[in-house]
Amino acid sequence: MPKMKTHKGAAKRFSLTGTGKVKRSKAYASHILTKKSTKRKRNLRKSTILDKKDTRGIKVLIPYM
Repeated sequence: MPKMKTHKGAAKRFSLTGTGKVKRSKAYASHILTKKSTKRKRNLRKSTILDKKDTRGIKVLIPYM
């Protein structure tokens, strides 16, 4: 069997935690920040865990992480 290729776009956006959950960053934090409140921008800086329904598909894209 040949080695599987990692999907580089997914590898840059997702990472795995020690327990095998998929970690992601939040959207809407890159531009047009003046109208967003400080509290909202602060919460967008934090990473979060990917939903269980989407986890299997992402793990297929990043098999060696």
